[in-house]
Amino acid sequence: QVQLVESGGGLAQPGGSLRLSCAASGFTFSNYGMSWARQAPGKGLEWVSGIYSDVSYTYYTDSVKGRFTISRDNAKNTLYLQMNSLKPEDTALYFCAKAAGSNINYAYDYWGQGTQVTVSS
Repeated sequence: QVQLVESGGGLAQPGGSLRLSCAASGFTFSNYGMSWARQAPGKGLEWVSGIYSDVSYTYYTDSVKGRFTISRDNAKNTLYLQMNSLKPEDTALYFCAKAAGSNINYAYDYWGQGTQVTVSS
């Protein structure tokens, strides 16, 4: 069965860094687009970043451009999100999600359980 397991969240100070990982199993990881989304307390789901299966295209929401970097290792079936220059407004539960096709414009059919990121001094 498909599993997506996020890790790497935690407490960081403003200006600090965290690296999230999403370990995928149960499907051919290299064939599918993947994305990160987040949900802050009391707010709706926000798409943060996405990457095509072949790494030919990446997407970032405006608020994280220049600070976050999405990547994937298709040999290790793992998705990453490097988060630098963290801000308190980045505090949220971060999810990785699998697209139903090779790019990130397909519907998303599987989600991880999330990893909490808290940015505070």
